Amino acid sequence: MSKRIIIAGGGTGGHIFPALAIANALKKNEPGMDILFVGANGKMEMDKIPEAGYPIIGIDIAGYNRSSLIKNFTLPYKLVKSFLQVRRIFQSFNPQAAIGVGGYSTFPVLRYAQARGIPTFIHESNSFAGKSNILLGRKATRIFAASDGMEKFFPAARLIHTGNPVRKQVLANRIPREEGLAFFGLDPQYTTVLVTGGSLGARSLNEAIDAGIPLLVKSGIQLIWQTGKSHTVQAAAHAVESRLIWTGEFISGMEYAYAAADIVVSRSGSVLYELCAVRKPVIFVPYPHAAEDHQTVNAQNLVKKKAALMIADKDAGDKLVSEILRLAKNKPEQEVLKENIGKLAITDADEKIASEILKTLNG
Repeated sequence: MSKRIIIAGGGTGGHIFPALAIANALKKNEPGMDILFVGANGKMEMDKIPEAGYPIIGIDIAGYNRSSLIKNFTLPYKLVKSFLQVRRIFQSFNPQAAIGVGGYSTFPVLRYAQARGIPTFIHESNSFAGKSNILLGRKATRIFAASDGMEKFFPAARLIHTGNPVRKQVLANRIPREEGLAFFGLDPQYTTVLVTGGSLGARSLNEAIDAGIPLLVKSGIQLIWQTGKSHTVQAAAHAVESRLIWTGEFISGMEYAYAAADIVVSRSGSVLYELCAVRKPVIFVPYPHAAEDHQTVNAQNLVKKKAALMIADKDAGDKLVSEILRLAKNKPEQEVLKENIGKLAITDADEKIASEILKTLNG
């Protein structure tokens, strides 16, 4: 009889892509396995997971809103409703295990599984664990950590340092720089900077780049600029004005963007692990409102190892463009950053996680 496993989580590409990597690794080892995703209604996993060929059921759940306390008024109701929805999903699907990758749906799914005595597995992608995962970790069967030193958050006996699953198309990146640039219609003679605020975009990055475009273009800097939805129109106007600028709401072919980029400007969520794998000089601008400010902790871990640079979000408007220009002129520093970030790459995290889950379930 084939195994049935639920994978819960999403919200951003940083949770979705590792979840899909784990699912693919599980299916590779046991092709007959039945995998069901559970996500949050209205979030991007509801589109991205079916596009990857897996079924998903949405539940009505939201997280704690740190910026507007009044928006948390309905949170208890949503939490109760989500548990009732999860109960129906479990009664119908009857899973033998539940995996949580982070995002709103992880907590009710894994909490319910633990209450029913069903094995649960957590993947913590950040260097500073979130409160929900810490709570779930007390009863989790195994906790898979992307970073080392996570014993301060989870029981050491059940903690395994696996790294963070990275998309296979990124790992298999054998695309020449020229081919990557041709994908975006750009010119190989210019230094190319990839700017990505993650799958949802980043306002501080977008505003800093927007204001600095005249100087960047004048300095011969070419841009691949993933804007997210909110800045698409403004950025597109710049692309019309200059052949050195490619912009888009979302980059589906990230392997081409990585191949084309000489320098990357990025948030420091789970994308950090892809950047280790592709060995790029990176300027991180951490999202300051992430839970427990974990993006800053993620970036600082690399900065300490001379594997990346970092600018605080509040300083992006004043410092980001000048730092891009400075790094673009400093080839030796670029090489040091590439070498050091490459040392941190773990390319088989998905296989490690899948193997451990199957070993546990097979007894």
